[in-house]
Amino acid sequence: MSSKIVLLLLLAVGANGFQSFASKLTSRSSLSKVSLLPGRQDSFFPFQQEPSPRSSETLLQAKQDADNNGNLRQLLGVKGAASETNIWKIRLQLTKPVTWVPLVWGVMCGAAASGNYHWIWNPFDPNDRDVMLGLTDAAKGFVAMILAGPFLTGYTQTINDWYDREIDAINEPYRPIPSGAISEKEVIAQIWFLLLGGLGIAYGLDVWAGHDVPTVLLLSIFGSFISYIYSAPPLKLKQNGWAGNFALGASYISLPWWCGQAVFGDLDRPVYFILPILYSIAGLSVAIVNDFKSIEGDRALGLQSLPVAFGVDTAKYICAGGLTLTQLGVAAYLLSIGEPTYAAIMLALLLPQVYFQATLLLPDPINNDVKYQASSQPFLVFGILATALCVGHHDFGP
Repeated sequence: MSSKIVLLLLLAVGANGFQSFASKLTSRSSLSKVSLLPGRQDSFFPFQQEPSPRSSETLLQAKQDADNNGNLRQLLGVKGAASETNIWKIRLQLTKPVTWVPLVWGVMCGAAASGNYHWIWNPFDPNDRDVMLGLTDAAKGFVAMILAGPFLTGYTQTINDWYDREIDAINEPYRPIPSGAISEKEVIAQIWFLLLGGLGIAYGLDVWAGHDVPTVLLLSIFGSFISYIYSAPPLKLKQNGWAGNFALGASYISLPWWCGQAVFGDLDRPVYFILPILYSIAGLSVAIVNDFKSIEGDRALGLQSLPVAFGVDTAKYICAGGLTLTQLGVAAYLLSIGEPTYAAIMLALLLPQVYFQATLLLPDPINNDVKYQASSQPFLVFGILATALCVGHHDFGP
């Protein structure tokens, strides 16, 4: 029971930290996909007066801050990135490191759900203090994170940019591929390197885990295929709201969860598939939030995102309902298997999400999308971890 109380405190503190990070990262509003006109820039000195020394220092500091921010955005692969000529930094930008985080988190959740991940020195369990076993599991987990993040997510982001290069040439001509900062041959080489390297790492993890059936490799092949048809014609799932958003949800939640669990345990019960798939439905709802800000561009380009297909009012209720009902379903399941503490934790993490839906998402999903995501998502992701910990500690019997 003490470990559960500690878990609850850690979740609360961690959610607050995650919120702060997300708020800083997404503080600038996104540009419309079809906005081609530069915004109006007001002069600091409209009457051409000489700036004071203090004003010059302020402007210099502001320029330095902007340069630093642009460099950070370049490394993370997000909008507002500084221009770069170093080919390795450009390659890193194509993989969008900021998008690795959910996949790494998913691997952590899968490892927790296996119930077979060993700490280097567990303060809550005197029987889980085998240092060498803990170091081995830590190394396995790290390699699984490298597989899910830099390699396969990097592959996904690079191939997505490759197939979006014509649209980006109009809407975001400063991006590495349409700007010519990296050649087409170099992009193709990067796609193949990340894909084949990722599949090689996956097979290595199967050998390391002693799998008779190469589960991690099969999951990686399946995930890579989904990534391809998400971005590439003729299927190009991203053009369809339901299929594209669910593919995103599954890729960011289910697949890394299954990967982490397969490395440390077995996927031999239906619940190990049902719970991640439920959370993938929640991930679909999160993807809808990202579609609100680009509804005009999606409509102009013929993309059937859910806000385009159903309208903003209907889509916002689909989003809120999908998030709330899936988590209520998970909490009800945890209660049904005799885990009331974890069910209560799930409900406690759901309540603030409902509050932010009522105060941010439903009143104005277009203008509040970033603020809503930064406020609400930390509670969702820690709920996923709490569920995984519950599954890992529960005794399902023989």
